[in-house]
Amino acid sequence: MHFDPFQIGSVPVGGPLPVFILGPCALESEAFAWEMARSVKEIADSTGIPLIFKASYDKANRTSVSSFRGPGVEEGCKILGAIGKELGVPVTTDVHTAEQAEIASEYVDLLQIPAFLCRQTDLLEAAAKTGRAVNVKKGQFLAPWDTINIAEKMRAFGCNSFFITERGTTFGYNNLVADMRSLYWIRKEGIPVIFDATHSVQRPGGLGGTTGGDGELAPVLARAAIATGVDGLFMETHSDPANAFSDGPNQIPLEFLEDLIVNLVAVHHAAHGA
Repeated sequence: MHFDPFQIGSVPVGGPLPVFILGPCALESEAFAWEMARSVKEIADSTGIPLIFKASYDKANRTSVSSFRGPGVEEGCKILGAIGKELGVPVTTDVHTAEQAEIASEYVDLLQIPAFLCRQTDLLEAAAKTGRAVNVKKGQFLAPWDTINIAEKMRAFGCNSFFITERGTTFGYNNLVADMRSLYWIRKEGIPVIFDATHSVQRPGGLGGTTGGDGELAPVLARAAIATGVDGLFMETHSDPANAFSDGPNQIPLEFLEDLIVNLVAVHHAAHGA
């Protein structure tokens, strides 16, 4: 379960606490992004967690063609870069093409590969060769041990600063299941692993034109993952989930985030003595 620790900006990976990747699903507006970033940073400072702020500039795989997507790569990454610089926190976003990886790498500290694209060799290579750390979301269609091939690609392309994120596995129609054994098996291969608590409770396409989910279960799965052992936790949060532009049913209400993080840190200390 060992890997060489690395840094993402000021955040240590492989340190005494898991990394927390927190922020809203979509970059709904510049003002909203700043509001959320400042709120999440304040909570991180209060609880002492290592924070990476996240938001997506383009929700490229929405259920419906009419759904909100975002401001686009240039504008979105500039906003994230400014947030990271002013607040002193690493920032991350997802990229969908090799060209986007190159653009985003100028502004963000951690590039995220969407789950549906996790086996796209050209995209993995482009992200790896930017020199940035990379977070590869495990496809809902992959077994845990299939991620070994992804890790081998990343290392072959010269990137040793990467994660694999477990975000649930397809379980019949419009449903996912989170298998905690996956976290153990991936880490056993020496691969740093993140658990995505909010996407793991999705019901993809479950509302017809949009994705539904069981958001109340996200804290439950987060506690289970922390107890099992992970190198980081990914959770989306929103100040008003009911009116979020994307994935509202699964985001943690911002008002509950600090208490949840305090609880998760306590679980980590109890389970791992660190």
